[in-house]
Amino acid sequence: MSEIDLDLLASFLAVVEHGRIAEAARATHLSQPAVSARIRRLESQVDATLFQRSAQGVTPTPAGEKLARHAQEILRMLDRAAEDVRESESVGPLSLAASTTIAAQVLPHTLAAYQRRHPDVELRLQIGNTHEVADAVRSGRVPLALVEGNRRIPAIRLEPWVDDDLQLVVGRDAPKHWRPRSPQDLEHIPLLWRESGSGTRAVIAKALRAAGARSKPQAQDLVLGSNEAITSGVAAGLGLAFLSRWSLAPHLGAGRVSVVPGFSLSVQRTFHFAIPSGGLSGTAAHFMEFARRTPPRVS
Repeated sequence: MSEIDLDLLASFLAVVEHGRIAEAARATHLSQPAVSARIRRLESQVDATLFQRSAQGVTPTPAGEKLARHAQEILRMLDRAAEDVRESESVGPLSLAASTTIAAQVLPHTLAAYQRRHPDVELRLQIGNTHEVADAVRSGRVPLALVEGNRRIPAIRLEPWVDDDLQLVVGRDAPKHWRPRSPQDLEHIPLLWRESGSGTRAVIAKALRAAGARSKPQAQDLVLGSNEAITSGVAAGLGLAFLSRWSLAPHLGAGRVSVVPGFSLSVQRTFHFAIPSGGLSGTAAHFMEFARRTPPRVS
């Protein structure tokens, strides 16, 4: 038993999970004969029949069920051991950059959880719009960043983290006719925009352009440099705006703004990790893995 190959256990658990050799082979990117051979080798090593075979597939025997429980625990222990080793190497400062919505509304939850687990790690966070944050990664000022928007960024690899949607909102005391039903209805209603270089602005502009509506600020619009300023502007009756569901929750609860009912356009985006083309190591790599395992939730 002490000489069992871990690859055999992994293939065995894949067969247990999928109930068919062929499906387990597809899931593990092996050929069906290779998986069957691994199961035969494992049965030889433990000196027991592990599966009952039928036209419907395979099911574990009592011996197979016992081995599955042990195998799952073995692999969990190895995962924990690997994580402990990575954590022992992740003792340097954590330098990050994040675009404004992520830094203000999304990242704090994950940073707090990370610091509770790793209180000795020094945190350094730079905040800017997507263009500024991408430049910080590209220039090497930070090894890892989180950005808004769905566009490609030269010399940077984007990997998805959490999803977002941008909703059209209106202030409590706004004129009654500021309740558009379609993007075309926005033609003569003031909109509040983020500055050029903002990932939020780029996503909104792309969605409006695809819908055949105006996709850039006009004379009646305002351009503001933060989501907080835009939210306050909407509440004050300066215009409508598309705001992230991550930043909306406290304002909706207070009744200052509300989502425009029945508006037909849905603006979807994903928050991404921005990684140098050379990849990650050390504390930045460890934090990214932690953030993937413990994604934040809208409160």
